[in-house]
Amino acid sequence: MNKKYSYVGIAFIILLFGIYTVPKVVNRFSDTGLVKFDKVPNFEFINQEGKTITNDTFNGKVYVVEFFFSTCPTICPLMNKKMLTLQDAFFGNPEFGIASISITPEIDTPKILKAYAKSSGITHKNWHLLTGKSEDVVYTLSNQGFKLYAGKGDASHAGFEHSGLFALVDKNGYIRSRKDEFGNPIMYYRALEEQTFPDQIKELKEDIKLLLNE
Repeated sequence: MNKKYSYVGIAFIILLFGIYTVPKVVNRFSDTGLVKFDKVPNFEFINQEGKTITNDTFNGKVYVVEFFFSTCPTICPLMNKKMLTLQDAFFGNPEFGIASISITPEIDTPKILKAYAKSSGITHKNWHLLTGKSEDVVYTLSNQGFKLYAGKGDASHAGFEHSGLFALVDKNGYIRSRKDEFGNPIMYYRALEEQTFPDQIKELKEDIKLLLNE
């Protein structure tokens, strides 16, 4: 057999092998390794500027969700200090956003939320402080949609309670998270220190970067 044609044949086989395998390798290495959960349910709120904000507002963006209220005397100020570090880390990035959803919509009007944003140093254009039509709408989204508790509480919490966790959502609207050291999905990120457990803001920043590049 002519060696010239033999070498051509081998080169052709290698080329075909490369065409077939390279996309698979790229896909494997472009995979963030973050677990995908349910898609965020449809929502419609008003932000601090009086503008209507829906799921579509966040299409193509990686965003972080929290439930809070402006008169919260306990964990909300601490949570939003952590959220401010996310704002600083991704300031000016048009593909990053934050949704802070009030669990006291009767109190947190757009005017109140705008004042809260100013006093808190909230300046990222994609950080929306959101208020709804009723508590029931917000509670349904929180408890059923995100499975993050929000509801009535005792006087020490100004009559309301909510989770101290942040939810991470990808560009397609799916809740995402990393796994813990045992291989179990954490689902949400601790915004606050809990006894011997530190917050997970560092991990959250790392995973936001992964999703921005996904």
